[in-house]
Amino acid sequence: MAEVVNLNRFRKEKARAEKRAGAEANAAKHGRTKAEKALEKARAEKAARDLDGHERDRD
Repeated sequence: MAEVVNLNRFRKEKARAEKRAGAEANAAKHGRTKAEKALEKARAEKAARDLDGHERDRD
């Protein structure tokens, strides 16, 4: 005999699994690696330092 299954729970679990799979696909397609994030952060910090270095002194 088959096991009794709550259809609402089954439907919700299936929807969550599909959503999770879509999210993982998007993360792989559009996500950035840790190294890429670190490089972007370092470049932004350097640009800010360079800009601050070009400020004129106020007397």
